Amino acid sequence: MYAKRKTINANVSISGIGLHSGIYTRINLQPAVAGSGITFVRDDLDGLRIAALQASTTALDHATTVGKDDVSVGTVEHLLSAVMAAGITDLDVHIDGPEVPIIDGSALPFLHLIDAAGVRELGMEVPVLRIREPIEVVDGEKSIRIMPANRLVLKYRIDFPHPTIGKQSFHFDAEHDNFARRIAPARTFGFMRDVEKLRAAGLARGGSVENCIVLDERGVMNGPLRFRDEFVRHKILDLYGDLALIGRPMVGEITAHRAGHALHSRFVAKVLAEVAQYEEGLDSAGAGETVFA
Repeated sequence: MYAKRKTINANVSISGIGLHSGIYTRINLQPAVAGSGITFVRDDLDGLRIAALQASTTALDHATTVGKDDVSVGTVEHLLSAVMAAGITDLDVHIDGPEVPIIDGSALPFLHLIDAAGVRELGMEVPVLRIREPIEVVDGEKSIRIMPANRLVLKYRIDFPHPTIGKQSFHFDAEHDNFARRIAPARTFGFMRDVEKLRAAGLARGGSVENCIVLDERGVMNGPLRFRDEFVRHKILDLYGDLALIGRPMVGEITAHRAGHALHSRFVAKVLAEVAQYEEGLDSAGAGETVFA
């Protein structure tokens, strides 16, 4: 199974504050050549290039960060989920600071940005990652499991002891469902009780009622919600973006329960490791078949 390599047609920009750093940054999306992948370019640091790959992951505390040589770009997951949904495989993301702007806390502004740029095929194909056996990562009550399938399906369940959230589940079929309508608008969320602790740890410095669903003990402080189950939909958005760090399109039926960025990262690492081991075995046996079927 193969997919067309794609990039955007034109340069497009957006700017805003970083959710955790509180630093105002601008990103400029630029077309890239086939095979170059998704790359963050720190224009403020001599154009240092950071590949959007699992191997570049440096931090996973309330967001996904990629880095190289002590330089990083944080909160990449919302942008990467839009990139995944658009089928883009090659893109240069120029940025003048340490964190992708949060905008409204969803992926919708980035999806609109990509739509404005337009998407084009690059005349090359990329093998789609397709696993042959189930793979699972478990951490106590948290888990992520992938089963073989011919398309990408994401299932997520969450359980928060809060009257507005509680138990929620959602199912997204990347081939048949509309990402722009069902997933992209879902915003990140946080609890007022955690704000002081997060800011003491250098996080949530740019968080506000403009870019995050804020909850107190009774309910949403800055309603209304975009969906009744906006919380679990946002978890699917985050997972979709974290899967982009695999570095190529993939298929499979993924079920996540009470997971987050740290478990997403462990899952991606395990998938890549098992695929690499399988391919090495095929090479040693002189087989012509590949896990990327």
